[in-house]
Amino acid sequence: MHDCLFVTKEKEELVNNKFKSGFVTLIGRPNVGKSTLMNQIIGQKIAITSSKPQTTRNRIQTVFTDERGQIVFLDTPGIHKAKNKLGEYMVNVAERTLKEVDVVLWLVEPTTFIGAGERHIAEQLKKVSTPVILAINKIDTVKKEELLAVIAAYSQIFEFSEIVPVSALKGENAEHLVETLFSYLQEGPQFYDEDTITDQPERQIVAELIREKALRLLSDEIPHGIAVSVESMKERKKGNIMDIDATIICERDSHKGIIIGKKGAMLKKIGSKARVEIESLLDIQVNLQLWVKVKKDWRDSDFLLKNYGYRDTDY
Repeated sequence: MHDCLFVTKEKEELVNNKFKSGFVTLIGRPNVGKSTLMNQIIGQKIAITSSKPQTTRNRIQTVFTDERGQIVFLDTPGIHKAKNKLGEYMVNVAERTLKEVDVVLWLVEPTTFIGAGERHIAEQLKKVSTPVILAINKIDTVKKEELLAVIAAYSQIFEFSEIVPVSALKGENAEHLVETLFSYLQEGPQFYDEDTITDQPERQIVAELIREKALRLLSDEIPHGIAVSVESMKERKKGNIMDIDATIICERDSHKGIIIGKKGAMLKKIGSKARVEIESLLDIQVNLQLWVKVKKDWRDSDFLLKNYGYRDTDY
């Protein structure tokens, strides 16, 4: 019956060609590929990606627009058990978003083992009436017949509106996923201009790009103890160069030494890799100056969390 309705809905859409719009939140455990999927759908690097978990800290809003309509994606921090105030902030933002959107898109890995983390998410989803679409990611890593067992396992813990297997990395089935999302949205207004891909201030994206490079280049014990604050972004009068001053904040003096590196080599490496992507984002030559400061226990300070852009009242 559901399939029948879905087909009719799609045919009706084609005939009427009505503009649809709505908000979709993307949830999933840390490091499941949410940011990679966003970048694949939008076609431009917005959410930072890293092999380290809990890369996404703020609720990043990205916008997809075509002739069918507009989808505003909220890419939330992963839902997990909080260990400090930063963790609590991330979890609160993620869980509150579930009630505020038109569709919940839950991204999981292709395994039949459903751990406590996924079961926790399923329990949160049972509290809301929003349609939930399950996207099984990383299908390029398993045989297609194995997917049937994964679908069966997840179907037992929650009643999904749709289940769509995808590969965020390869882009496989990404367009089908977008079509499926549109089928659950109502006719509505265009919230943003066609060329808008994010509502984040440029300064915040620049800070996140710098943090991504630090995440990738530094040793495992440091990255979650860092934040990046962009102090200034000024375009020169001639308009061909953007001067950016940014500070990497860490929790320990020993970390500061590692981030700077021998004769400043690590900091220079982080800066040069970040500069390339910032230039691509801003479409202008960039002069990037990076500094390192120690702020002990900033992750447990409400004042410092707000100072570095993690404002709970924003959402």
